[in-house]
Amino acid sequence: MQMTKRLIDAHIHLDMYENEERQAILNDLEKAQVDALIAVSNHLASSRQILKLAQSDNRIKPAIGYHPEQALPNELELNALMELIDSRLRDIVAIGEVGLPYYLRQDNPDLDLQGYIDVLERFVQKAAACDKPVVLHAIYEDADVTCDLMENYGITKAHFHWFKGEDHIVQRLIKNGYVISVTPDVVYENEIQHIVKEMPLKQILVETDGPWPFTGPFEESMTHPDMMHQSIKAIAALKHIDVIDAYEQIYENTCQFYHL
Repeated sequence: MQMTKRLIDAHIHLDMYENEERQAILNDLEKAQVDALIAVSNHLASSRQILKLAQSDNRIKPAIGYHPEQALPNELELNALMELIDSRLRDIVAIGEVGLPYYLRQDNPDLDLQGYIDVLERFVQKAAACDKPVVLHAIYEDADVTCDLMENYGITKAHFHWFKGEDHIVQRLIKNGYVISVTPDVVYENEIQHIVKEMPLKQILVETDGPWPFTGPFEESMTHPDMMHQSIKAIAALKHIDVIDAYEQIYENTCQFYHL
């Protein structure tokens, strides 16, 4: 099928919007030419809410995980998440959001990272056993640690969302066939623009990470999937390609990665 300006939001925290905001986004999707939302989870309650939301709208594609930028889950919650993944395997498209707490460590430099690595490993083991993609929060030096785990467990479908990192890590992601997704800040952030130039187009997705807010032309605007149209235009300009080619390739990338 010929695709033109259709989009898929590869990473959004749909449960974190206010009810009215979330309904407005869902009502706007067709007008915004957005076909699906990869709705990631933050913890057990978040996972359950995402699954519930997806029951009433098949454009919502759930992922179950535990966001690393918070206190570690206790064993009871972690086991419950693993059981939820097993029981809802047909309903989810990925394991995520999972990863390592880069930002939390900036405020807590003595934070013990090993516990977070252990939790991430549990999710990676589960992803390998279930043959599901992994949605990762892993930037800068954390990406190297995360790649080690991916490689150890033979994970080939790893999605590094809103990726930031040095060129040698970018090259490692490229070599392993992993994908990254970029947010609307690609329109104005030099760091993200550089990564887009380095990454092959076939390994790039677009996302909002909503409701996370953005600056630049998006200042004081609620984060909405329609912002990704500007992301696509920016990517096309950075890659020196036709904008329709960028739309079609990124749409195809997302469909293939998530089996949509």
